[in-house]
Amino acid sequence: MNDDVRRAWAYLAAVAEPPCTPLIGLVDDLGPVEAANAIRSRSVPSAHRGVLRHTEARAATDTSGPDLDTCDRLGARLVTRDDPDWPAWQLLSLDRASTAARGGAPLALWARGPVPLPAVAERSVALVGSRAASSYGDYVAGMMAGDLVADGWTVVSGGAYGIDGAAHRSALAAGGRTAAVLACGIDRDYPAGHAQLLREIGERGAVLTEYPPGTTAAKHRFLTRNRLVAALSSAVVVVEAGRRSGAANTAAWAKRIGRPLGAVPGAVTSATSVGANAMIADGDAVLVVDAAAAVALAAPDGHDLKPESRSTAIDGLPRDQTLVLEALPARGGLTVDEIALVSGVRVADVLRALAGLDLAGLVDGSQGTWQLVR
Repeated sequence: MNDDVRRAWAYLAAVAEPPCTPLIGLVDDLGPVEAANAIRSRSVPSAHRGVLRHTEARAATDTSGPDLDTCDRLGARLVTRDDPDWPAWQLLSLDRASTAARGGAPLALWARGPVPLPAVAERSVALVGSRAASSYGDYVAGMMAGDLVADGWTVVSGGAYGIDGAAHRSALAAGGRTAAVLACGIDRDYPAGHAQLLREIGERGAVLTEYPPGTTAAKHRFLTRNRLVAALSSAVVVVEAGRRSGAANTAAWAKRIGRPLGAVPGAVTSATSVGANAMIADGDAVLVVDAAAAVALAAPDGHDLKPESRSTAIDGLPRDQTLVLEALPARGGLTVDEIALVSGVRVADVLRALAGLDLAGLVDGSQGTWQLVR
């Protein structure tokens, strides 16, 4: 995209508080450059007069240059609706007539991180919950996130304290992919205590937002952000939630746009599980106790195998092959010497076992180390 088009998109991304369906309609009809010029001049086609009210406060303020400079400095990118990196299929549900009035798809997204946005949402589960999480909630969120990424899924959450942070940290620790959806500008680390965590997510996964650089977090922006967490996921799982909470709002968005919704049961005496328990009791959410149940929720056709299927694959294998297979990590690989150390099998026997496992299509050594075949 040339500089004029890029600057037009950046201007449009900041000229109205997201989401703004009338603005999207104007851009769809005129294109970004003409739409930006029409808003600046306050002269739009009669069919789009409604957009003038939404853009009145910011139309005369063009921050596109500084915003793009900030984006470039951070190694971030502006992803627009005509960009190959746009997760069009996942966001389509937000443009349906029944949801567009409350919160349609974003006009554009600001993102940093090596993972393309369609890949973020292709196989993903949102883990959300209370900021004031209990030790039980932290444990369950961490366990589920680690198992999900080991099975090749992306963990999506909001980067907040509590359940969000536990899910992100566990996904990173397991060497997997995670994405944080912010309620502020891409240049803001919110909460400040998660600055390092967000940097790590941005280096290995994806950090994204519909708010331009410089935008501060606000209560209404968290509620608006929640629809993106739901839309960019194949399923939403509430790990812990109070009776009224941001997680409950994300759950409501999941139901509204047709995303499968699950919830983790908690103690009836726990204030942080009241909301999750109520979702299950009212039939709004499916009871979820582990990553396998979350995957079944996200992929009900069974296309994605549950972790139990691996045990079926190794039934009947010779003992050395079983020990060698179990020594290999869920992600990444090991050398022959490392496998021998972990499994307790002699190097010569490890080599024989690997040959048999390779022939069975269970391991792959083509990358210089031995890895499980998914």
